[in-house]
Amino acid sequence: LRVPMPPLTEERRRDLVKVVRELAENARVAVRNIRRDANSDLKELRKEKEISEDEERRGQEQIQKITDESVARIDELLKEKEQELMEV
Repeated sequence: LRVPMPPLTEERRRDLVKVVRELAENARVAVRNIRRDANSDLKELRKEKEISEDEERRGQEQIQKITDESVARIDELLKEKEQELMEV
């Protein structure tokens, strides 16, 4: 089964780029929410004296590193997709 599809217009491409940007922002927010939850779990463990201050700080640094890597990957994918959509 073949469905003929007309080529994308410039306006439609811009609309799709807006959708992709919105999805990327939602992904960034999700990553930040996960970071917030993980940091609050660390604080809870610290409060219950299950981990030391140093372990909490180390955990926060690792969480931040993973968050930064994830956000960078999202930005990279966004840039690639925008270029792909804007190609004629």
